[in-house]
Amino acid sequence: MEDKILESIGYLLPSIVTGLVAYFMFSGFKKHSLTEKRMEVRAAQKKEALPIKLKACERLLLFCERINPVKMLVRIPPISANTEDYLQLLIANITQEFEHNFVQQIYVSEATWTAIMASKNAITNKLRQGAEKATSANDLRENILIDYAKTLPPSATAVAFIKKEVRDML
Repeated sequence: MEDKILESIGYLLPSIVTGLVAYFMFSGFKKHSLTEKRMEVRAAQKKEALPIKLKACERLLLFCERINPVKMLVRIPPISANTEDYLQLLIANITQEFEHNFVQQIYVSEATWTAIMASKNAITNKLRQGAEKATSANDLRENILIDYAKTLPPSATAVAFIKKEVRDML
């Protein structure tokens, strides 16, 4: 009887070892295969997403250029001599541009979007401060142009963030 048990163990032990080795080899192969497929899917997604992200960066860069105070004041002439009317026109223009590009935030990093928001808010605040001191729309225009002739506009910082983001993408 003992001989039969030892003989059975002699047959079972190699088959159990072989079964375990096969199981671990196939499970390792399966994991490797799944990992490889995931990497392929991610690469395909990145390949599809890159043009969309670049287009978003282009639009946000254009937004920053359009709200650049110097360029905006040259592009948008006063509608009357009233400072408040001109201020409201400029702020409405900035708001409209911003709302048109608001959805692009999902394609850029949090830091870039924060820089763009800060730029927009800084320009709006500077225009309001300039309007408080100005006596006419042309006076507001001159004061803002003189101010920004001495310093870089906040939109330049946002442009730098966008350019860095594009470099990181590529």
